[in-house]
This record gives sequence, C-alpha cells and structure tokens, in this order.
Amino acid sequence: QVQVVESGGGLVQAGGSLRLSCAASGSIFSINAMGWYRQAPGKQRELVARISSRGTTSYVDSVKGRFTISRDNANNTVYLQMNSLKPEDTAVYYCIASIKRSLTWPENDYWGQGTQVTVSS
Repeated sequence: QVQVVESGGGLVQAGGSLRLSCAASGSIFSINAMGWYRQAPGKQRELVARISSRGTTSYVDSVKGRFTISRDNANNTVYLQMNSLKPEDTAVYYCIASIKRSLTWPENDYWGQGTQVTVSS
C-alpha cells in the first residue's frame, strides 16, 4: 500500500503565506515526479507546480514568482511554499506522486486527499 498525505492548508489573508507539505509512505521503491494540483469551486483541476526526481521545476504562469516547489527525497516529501497569496489562489490543493512500488512494478500516480487553502481579501 502507498499513502500520500498533505498538510498545511488553512485560512490566510491576501498577501500572506502558507507552506503545504506532502509525504508519501508505504511500499515505495522509487518516486519520479511529484507535484501539486488545485481545484477551485466550479473549475477544473489544474497543475500548479511540478518537480522531477532531479529537481527540475515548472509552474503554471499564475503562480510564477510567488510559489516555490521543493522536495526532500530522503523523506519522500514535497513542499509548496506559497507567498503573496491572492483570493484567486483559494482552492483545494492536491499532491500527486508518481511511484514505483518495486523494480518490476509499473509507475502509477498516487493522489493525496486534498487540503483546503482559503485566501481572504
């Protein structure tokens, strides 16, 4: 079994900061890319940030310069530092990890349960 668990969401005023964490645990052989998606009410889920196993990062244009994704490979953890938050960043944020459970196991995507981020104006 593999578990992916997010933490760190909450309510913050516009201009504030939050740090999301996501830890993968269980039967893990290797983790490839990790990332963060978000889904606002009435909108489609969108990829916010992604980081490869080697640390290459990418961001959706709307968060560039404000959000930073990082990872701790030793602890199978990915972080999302969110600064200068705006009301339009309000959404449920989901972590995703591309995980192999063994050398011969195919790589699969595992999702966390989501954590709510609310930015008040």
